[in-house]
Amino acid sequence: MKAAIHPQWFDKAVVSCACGNTFTVGATKPEIKTDICSNCHPFYTGEMKFVDALGRVERFQQKQKQAREQASQLAAKKKKKQERQEQLRSQKSLKDMLTAIK
Repeated sequence: MKAAIHPQWFDKAVVSCACGNTFTVGATKPEIKTDICSNCHPFYTGEMKFVDALGRVERFQQKQKQAREQASQLAAKKKKKQERQEQLRSQKSLKDMLTAIK
C-alpha cells in the first residue's frame, strides 16, 4: 500500500440528523449531518409523510395540475372544432338552395 494517499479515518465520527438523533460511526469526516435517519424515516416509523428536501413532490404535483388543465383545454378545443365541422356539414349547398326555391 502506498503511504500518505489514504484519507484520515475517524473511528468516532458523530452523525447528527435534522430530527435531533445522533450516533457515532467510522468515517473519513469527523462530523456528518443528514436530513433523515432510521429514527425518522417513514419506512422505519410507519408514518405516511413525504420526505422531500428539494421540493420534488411539489414540482411533480404542479406538473400534474398543469397537465390536467391542458387536457381540459384541448378537450374544449376539440369539441369546438367538432361543432364547427358539424355546422359546416349541415349547411346546404348552392344547388340544394336553388332547387328548394323552384
